[in-house]
Amino acid sequence: MTTLRLTMTQALVRHLAALRVEMNDGSIQPYCGGVFSIFGHGNVAGLGEALWASRGALPTYRAHNEQAMAHAAIAYSKAQFRQRIMAVTTSIGPGATNLVTAAALAHVNRLPVLLLPGDTFTARAPDPVLQQIEDFAQGDLSANDAFRPVTRYFDRITAPQQILSALPRAIQVMTDPATCGPVCLALPQDVQTQAFDCPENFLQPELIRFRRPPADAFELERAVALLRSARQPLIVAGGGVLYSQAWGALRAFAETHGVPVVESQAGKSSLPWDHPLNLGAVGVTGSPAANALALEADVVLAIGTRLQDFTTGSHSLFAKAKILSLNVHSVDAAKWHGTSLVADARVGLGQLSAAVADWQADPAWSARATTQAAQWRARVTELTTAVPTDVLPYDAEVIGAVRDSLNDAGGDSGSQDVVVCAAGTLPAELHKLWRASLPGNYHMEYGYSCMGYEIAGGLGVKLARPGQEVIVMVGDGSYMMMNSEIATSVMLGKKLIIVVLDNRGYGCIERLQQASGSPHFNNMLDDCVPEGGNLSTIDFAMHARSMGADAVHVTDVAELKVAMAGARAATGTQVLVIDTTHARTTDDGGCWWEVAIPEVSERAEVNAAHARYLVAKQEQRL
Repeated sequence: MTTLRLTMTQALVRHLAALRVEMNDGSIQPYCGGVFSIFGHGNVAGLGEALWASRGALPTYRAHNEQAMAHAAIAYSKAQFRQRIMAVTTSIGPGATNLVTAAALAHVNRLPVLLLPGDTFTARAPDPVLQQIEDFAQGDLSANDAFRPVTRYFDRITAPQQILSALPRAIQVMTDPATCGPVCLALPQDVQTQAFDCPENFLQPELIRFRRPPADAFELERAVALLRSARQPLIVAGGGVLYSQAWGALRAFAETHGVPVVESQAGKSSLPWDHPLNLGAVGVTGSPAANALALEADVVLAIGTRLQDFTTGSHSLFAKAKILSLNVHSVDAAKWHGTSLVADARVGLGQLSAAVADWQADPAWSARATTQAAQWRARVTELTTAVPTDVLPYDAEVIGAVRDSLNDAGGDSGSQDVVVCAAGTLPAELHKLWRASLPGNYHMEYGYSCMGYEIAGGLGVKLARPGQEVIVMVGDGSYMMMNSEIATSVMLGKKLIIVVLDNRGYGCIERLQQASGSPHFNNMLDDCVPEGGNLSTIDFAMHARSMGADAVHVTDVAELKVAMAGARAATGTQVLVIDTTHARTTDDGGCWWEVAIPEVSERAEVNAAHARYLVAKQEQRL
């Protein structure tokens, strides 16, 4: 066996740089698109040297915030339908723990990212070192143990030879469609620099090809029997449709069998927005058309979805339906005590369609679906284009201006745009109102609903899809939480269009607070000024300009349309700020979402809210 004398991190980096993946279109691409790094004493000397030596084969990107760079890496993978990844590395201590939130986000959303935090010395000679966590009961514990519950695979490399098994195992977890998620290899700083005889074949890894497991024969037989019994079936398209790149199979199944389709947040863009059988968003943030049929469906075919509470109306929405879950992971397929069909979404749909042969939904059901879908599309146009002039705009009117700005410039209603968002009111409005024509052009992080993901996520999407316009829509609250990667996008020459909707506080939670019977408290900025304090005045445009972006504050939707035209024509990152109101939202659609209300309170409003809560819970499916 031929070997090469390398440090552990040199071997790690060279293996990553050599990895290639066969894409869905048959092309061969590097599996790792690069490494985001903020160096510190725990990774600069070891991993930093290895990254510099391989900089021509594996690019390193410098960021401004550890959590943000991990968000960018996660968004990169999501935009690539999980076929490619990025890695992130930090020093020990706060750099490492700043990654924990992002790891949890990736875990919830089933998205791969390779986390490479530095760690303390295995030799322990200099302990305790700077930033080291000391546990009085566990001598081998470090800050990186916080990654254990929020990663799919965790390992601490305590000898250089361990990388030979640990790294391939981490790659295997990320490339398995059932286990896909974040992995963490904690890298003690002394082990990073230690040399060993590395087999040359480790530096020449095999081509990655993704597994597409078919359905078990018994499970398929049960699924076919259930589906054949349905007269009013409904498909819920989840994120797994996109990750399996099963949109063609979904469309063929829906059209062949006359089954209407609704989309979760993760699954939106599985069908074009104007497909006759696409009823749009489902659930708490769903369209009236989708939710009306969800209440009456007799069988729900849930494809690649976790059946999260926002999708199911906290288990109240599909109250009459039997559930058939087609999912690559058995745990997700077994949710709601439904019928499981464990398989790849694309393969499983093909098997199902062939097995049910000429079965179709009741023609009256299909016709009703197409009629209501058309009515909802017309209503979306009305909601997003009829802009009053005597009040502040709300999210729907801003969405319409942004969405249609490409059409105004001679394009196709934003069909090439990728919209990015994560938290607040915007996910509800975008889920209902954004028009996604192509798979993956709706990029919503709503599994963890992490404020601060938006701008960093937009950067990751732009790295993955440099030829498309990436539009980040973000509220002022999320902007304040994490905005530093504006500077990174400028530094890297990766243009973003960032639209900041300023409603002066946490407007989404303010409305939930009011609906729960509580008074105005600690959400809107003007309600949070203590005696002797001052009203908050934040100039977001000036702030963005300070980081190198072109930025403007527009006074209304008409000015926003003009500014969007200029932003599209520009080559650098653009930030457009508009004042909005949180008091108006799109009332159409939606359904119950369980938020527990106090059983006793001195406020009559809270007691009334609790009474409504008890009534709503009676419709909940257990």
